Amino acid sequence: MERDVDLARRAKIIEWLKTEIVDQMARLLKGIWEGSHHKIVDGLASLVACCYILGRRLGISLHSLDEAVLDKMRQHRQEGHQLEEWYGDISAVEEHLRKR
Repeated sequence: MERDVDLARRAKIIEWLKTEIVDQMARLLKGIWEGSHHKIVDGLASLVACCYILGRRLGISLHSLDEAVLDKMRQHRQEGHQLEEWYGDISAVEEHLRKR
């Protein structure tokens, strides 16, 4: 019985985190629309935090997630992603993650 309760609680938390990501995305977009620096930073921070927590609940270590993001940035940089060519965004994220 305890195992069933734990499984149900895990599923409920994952569903809640998914809705939280959608909610935070809406808040971010509203902050962008309003031009509110505070709301933009808050929305982005909440999205990043929710993604880390969701990953952890799904059995992905925080370190693995960081490594996957680094790999993604390397891949984009090597493929000549426009954001890298125009602004150097990909390298900036890659460097930030390496310095952590």
